[in-house]
Amino acid sequence: MIIGLTSDEMARTSRRRPVRDFKSRSEKLRSVVQICFGIGDVRITKIDDQCGPSIYEDFDYIVVSPETLPMAEKINRMRAKKNLKPLQISMIEYQMAEDSIRISSTRISEGKIDRHGKVLSALDALFYI
Repeated sequence: MIIGLTSDEMARTSRRRPVRDFKSRSEKLRSVVQICFGIGDVRITKIDDQCGPSIYEDFDYIVVSPETLPMAEKINRMRAKKNLKPLQISMIEYQMAEDSIRISSTRISEGKIDRHGKVLSALDALFYI
């Protein structure tokens, strides 16, 4: 399994909050994949642009969010121009918090919700962060 993870530079330009460094995020991601899916053989590759290696490497699938679906479709058009087989696109829906707003790392780091989507009160947030 190959997982693309945004570079520090790309992650910082798309967020208003501080972002953990690539190494820390990569180690955490590897741990989550192992614990949640039992997959230990994972290659995490750094993505420096919206397409990453998907426009030139031999991949079978791409997993995207509703927000990144148009980019996956664009990637397939770019692959077709290079005579590469199209990627099978799997779109994963957002997970919603108790307040019906999607769970995001930004909302978690701002103390608005916990990582399970539970809405935090101002007092909860002081102890959670």
